[in-house]
Amino acid sequence: MVPSSQAAEKQMPAEPGPDPELKSWRCLVLYLCFYGFMAQLRPGESFITPYLLGPDKNFTREQVTNEITPVLSYSYLAVLVPVFLLTDYLRYKPVLVLQGLSYVAVWLLLCLGRSVLHMQLMELFYSVTMAARIAYSSYIFSLVRPARYQRMAGYSRAATLLGVFTSSVLGQLLVSVGGVSFSTLNYISLGLLAFSLLLALFLKRPRRSLFFNRDAPVCRGAAPSELDRMNPDAKPGRALLGAWRDWTLVRMLRELGDNLRSPQLRLWSLWWVFNSAAYYLIVYYVHILWNVVHPTTDSTSVYNGGADAASTLLGAITSFSAGFVKIHWALWAKLVIAGVTAAQAMLVFLMYSTNNIWLCYVAFVLFRGAYQFLVPIATSPAGRSCSHPRPQHSGAPRPLSSSWKASWRTGS
Repeated sequence: MVPSSQAAEKQMPAEPGPDPELKSWRCLVLYLCFYGFMAQLRPGESFITPYLLGPDKNFTREQVTNEITPVLSYSYLAVLVPVFLLTDYLRYKPVLVLQGLSYVAVWLLLCLGRSVLHMQLMELFYSVTMAARIAYSSYIFSLVRPARYQRMAGYSRAATLLGVFTSSVLGQLLVSVGGVSFSTLNYISLGLLAFSLLLALFLKRPRRSLFFNRDAPVCRGAAPSELDRMNPDAKPGRALLGAWRDWTLVRMLRELGDNLRSPQLRLWSLWWVFNSAAYYLIVYYVHILWNVVHPTTDSTSVYNGGADAASTLLGAITSFSAGFVKIHWALWAKLVIAGVTAAQAMLVFLMYSTNNIWLCYVAFVLFRGAYQFLVPIATSPAGRSCSHPRPQHSGAPRPLSSSWKASWRTGS
């Protein structure tokens, strides 16, 4: 005779144990954040333009402005969508390895290249590294359950911002205090990037991704062969018509169309496109402007690294504080966008018109801080006034807008 309590225990279904894939998620997230930090340690990046214009490479300002730097913008536009699709199809890790290889190629060309063509190839490889940032920001969501998405995104962004800040400060200290040449600084960057590539090789490759590697859909537990036997008269053409609607690219475009029906989302998307385009153009060319305002052959008086460090720190503060701003965005979004964009335009005009390098530095720091303030608002449900249901398990794909949301998390 079994006691009633024991009988009840036998009748109750056993609770599912922890997901084996999530047992070691803490170690995986820690390793990924460490990789993200190390991948940002490029102390020579803030001084690439004075390095190209200096005696080490001896390119003219016209060559750097008109022949070398523009390659980055056009090549980035060309590789962005293919890399985005490959990131999901190849399940993140191969694209992170590609990013590491591209970083190494960038600094090998910087150190050893001599011609304009070499520098143009350098910009091409650099555009691949920029497009591949989506792989890092999306990878972390494959390691944890949906309930931890927001916290993990904060960890990954903090790791990359800390890496950018440390890199800029380290580069400035080595140049101004240590008297290290730009050439030596680039070799140091090459060594650090080779180490980050080694770290990428040991990353775990997830079995699932957002779109191309989804879990197989289940139709009430019936296998396709069973459904065929239940409905033998079904027309092949009708089945094909229903199948193409489930193709990955068609589903992505359908979700994009659904999202853009929201007026708030259209507003923030337009801001995101045009402001981001202007932002990256200014970030690309501002070092050339600084060299025009303050031409010097003394490397210890170049404070590009300090300006990058200060702008990164202010950007981190403003993006963090944006999460605590309580505004009725449906009512005030247009006014806030107009005000911040007008302030950015005035800061750009100040950089263009002043002959004081310190005013240029301050204007650039404030410009990046203003951009980083609106980015988290533009990518949050509060700012867009639209929300999507969260998936109920770690294998379920997030909405397309959520995958785009991840892309800003690693941007400097």
